[in-house]
Amino acid sequence: MTALRSVVLGCGSYLPQQILTNAELAARIDTSDEWIVQRTGIRQRHIAAEGEFTSHLAVHAARAALAHAGIDAQSIDLIVLATSTPDNTFPATAVAVQNELGIHHGAAFDLQAVCSGFIFALATADNFLRCGTYKRALVIGAETFSRILDWSDRGTCVLFGDGAGAVVLEAQPQPGTSLDRGLLTTHLRSDGRHKSKLYVDGGPGSTRTVGYLRMEGREVFKHAVGMITDVIYDAFKATGTTAADIDWFVPHQANKRIIDASAHKLHIAPEKVVLTVDLHGNTSAASIPLALAVAVKDGRVKKGDLVLLEAMGGGFTWGSALLRW
Repeated sequence: MTALRSVVLGCGSYLPQQILTNAELAARIDTSDEWIVQRTGIRQRHIAAEGEFTSHLAVHAARAALAHAGIDAQSIDLIVLATSTPDNTFPATAVAVQNELGIHHGAAFDLQAVCSGFIFALATADNFLRCGTYKRALVIGAETFSRILDWSDRGTCVLFGDGAGAVVLEAQPQPGTSLDRGLLTTHLRSDGRHKSKLYVDGGPGSTRTVGYLRMEGREVFKHAVGMITDVIYDAFKATGTTAADIDWFVPHQANKRIIDASAHKLHIAPEKVVLTVDLHGNTSAASIPLALAVAVKDGRVKKGDLVLLEAMGGGFTWGSALLRW
């Protein structure tokens, strides 16, 4: 038996030059480095420059991923861009990225699932590739969350940052077992009952404004670990694998306490967890590909490694992806 799998050819990332430290935030609002680090693990975050848009970040990350894969942009026939901070209400930011890369064929579109966006985008691209509709895909997570933050709200503005990450996927025939390279399984969930716990209080169809991010932090934390681990158990069941088989755990970088609690519940050793939340903050849909790019660049993630990805975001949305590098 053979199966088409979405194999990762390369990954890349981009972070804006400006770094905003906890100490700098403490000079503006009633907070402290100690308070932020103790509760979140975050020490700094990157902030997009004036005139630097989500599409600009995405293009940088896409070019880095293409270079890492060693392929030409013209071989890409699908772009799925996960973002909650598009350049415009429409058209899709993915179309701007497509044009900037000089690609004038195939399809490009945005996907919105907040912090789970990259997992949802991976699953979407994977299904298109496995059914043969497209051959090669760019999957991007890119955000400029600094543009939707209330900088007087210390409960939210200290958490988020800007950035972008991308992977190149190619449909390749594999034997059809859990030892295959590529995406082995994805699991997506959502539950709109929790909308009020994490949302933006604006939109073109309601207030005709962009609005600001609002969050009930304790409520999000309370639900996070259970939801995350549920979709991971689904991934294990679908592939016949266990936590002991995992080489690297690359979670959404929202809060170190959530990451630590999830790894502990899953019995994944701390040394297998990729952490970048201290340097990047929560970059929403960009956080997983940013962390993945770090672990690939420093040599931790190697060909043949089994990599577990997971995320949870506003909606609530949550999901997992299990892939062999």
